[in-house]
Amino acid sequence: MEWLSDTWLDLLGWLGSALLVVSLLQTRVLRFRILNLAACLSLVLFNALIEVWPMVAMNVATSTINVFFLTRLLRDRHDESAFHVLQVEPRDAYFQHFLVVHAADIEKFHPAFHGTEPDDLAFQVEKGDETVGVVLIRREGDIAQVQLDYVTPRFRDFSPGEFVWRRTPRLRERGFRKVVTPVGMVNPYYDRLGHGFRREGDAYVLDL
Repeated sequence: MEWLSDTWLDLLGWLGSALLVVSLLQTRVLRFRILNLAACLSLVLFNALIEVWPMVAMNVATSTINVFFLTRLLRDRHDESAFHVLQVEPRDAYFQHFLVVHAADIEKFHPAFHGTEPDDLAFQVEKGDETVGVVLIRREGDIAQVQLDYVTPRFRDFSPGEFVWRRTPRLRERGFRKVVTPVGMVNPYYDRLGHGFRREGDAYVLDL
C-alpha cells in the first residue's frame, strides 16, 4: 500500500511538471493561463503532501496570479472598451506589413485570400498597442464580401472580429445590405457570435 501511495504521489508530481511545461509552449494567452493554473494547483497539492512549504507558497502565489489574469481576460472577452477598431487604408504600410508577417498563418485559415484591392475596407482590431486581428471587406454591389477575418495566435481563443460586426450601422450607411464571409475559411467563429450570422452553404451571411 505504501508503494502504491508513493507511485500516485510521483504521478501527481510528474503531472504537475508536465502541465507546467505544456503551458509554457502555448501561444494562445487564454490557454496558457488555464494550463498554467492547472499545473500550479497540481504542484500545490504535490508539495503540500511532501511538505515542501516554500514550493507550496510559490505555487499558491502563481495560482493567484493566474486566477487574476484569467478573470480579467474573460471579463474583457466581449468588452468593447478593451478592444478598439481602427479603419485603415488597405495599402497602408503597417497593414501590409501585418499581412506579410502573418502570411503563412493567414494562408492556413484563409487559403482563398489573395491580397488587397485599393477600394477594400480594412479594419484593425487593437488591444492597447497590439494588433490582434484584421478584417478586410470588398464591395460586390450591395454585398460586403469578407476577404479576410484573421486573429493572431495569442488571441485565437477570443473573437476580436466581433467588434467590427458591431459596427453594422456604419456598413448600412455605406449602402451594404448583406455581409458574406469567405468560402473555405478554416474554423469560422460566426455561429458563436450571436450577431445574426446564419450558415448558408460553406459561408455565413448577415443581413444588415
